[in-house]
Amino acid sequence: MRILSTSLLVSIAIASTALAQGNPAPFTVAESGRAFGSLADALGAIGDGRGTVVVAPGTYHQCAVQQGGDVTIRAATPGTVIFDGVPCEGKGALVLRGRASAVDGIIFQNIRVPDGNGAGIRLESGTLTVRNSLFRNSEEGILTGDYDGGQVSIDKSTFRHLGRCDRDLDCAHGIYIGRLAALTVTNSRFDLGDGGHYLKSRTARVTITGNSFDDSGGKLTNYMIDLSNGASGIISGNEMVQGKDKDNWSAFITIAPEGREHSSAGLVIEGNKAGFVPGLERNSTFVANFTDDAVRIGANDLAPSMKVKDRR
Repeated sequence: MRILSTSLLVSIAIASTALAQGNPAPFTVAESGRAFGSLADALGAIGDGRGTVVVAPGTYHQCAVQQGGDVTIRAATPGTVIFDGVPCEGKGALVLRGRASAVDGIIFQNIRVPDGNGAGIRLESGTLTVRNSLFRNSEEGILTGDYDGGQVSIDKSTFRHLGRCDRDLDCAHGIYIGRLAALTVTNSRFDLGDGGHYLKSRTARVTITGNSFDDSGGKLTNYMIDLSNGASGIISGNEMVQGKDKDNWSAFITIAPEGREHSSAGLVIEGNKAGFVPGLERNSTFVANFTDDAVRIGANDLAPSMKVKDRR
């Protein structure tokens, strides 16, 4: 399975932390060559245009808001850039409301806010592409709003020590994608959840393939994949391991537990592997369907004690 090597990213990032402190202008707009002392200033220079901000190695205690345009934010070397502990607008390290956004090779960590939804990335408009990135030790990795036509694509990224269900607030999740058009998650890893679901989506269509969901070290977690309002698309080639410390262990994948808004008749779930940590057997259900839509469940490699599906 092609999963991002986060241990390599972390070791590179630690080694490069001090470099940012010696660079007064670590954010360079590739198209113009202009360099800035903050990501916010670099994004402001691009404005409603199109551009790429290349970020020098280092740990940055700052955040930024994209107000428009088509922007890529890319680490000069993947895994050498960390945005640590500073949210903008009480939302996230990056608040994105342009036409399109891309993030490549960046680590987001320690993001927390009063409403419990502190995210590495908060998407409020446009499309988003995330590659080669790591989200850890925060309330959420990626959180979006609800709007027509939005699409999110995530590849070769890791979501670790995310989620929460405490303080009498709504739960937070590793990834929470709202009512957008489509979500694609490929070749990525989810592990060590701290509550909520690993991946929660309200999109009309999903492609979730080639990922690892390792709940063996999770605590008070829920589902691996929650398609809250149903979806079409494909869930295939994923590996899932359920751990012992669950808030809800009844299912691995759920379809429309919060009400059917999209038909799931076009959803295919096949070629996945799902089981439990060694020594654990449960009558969990692989796919819990809260609708009468005829989801196509093909051949999957499931633990002997697991039910393939049920109607709830």
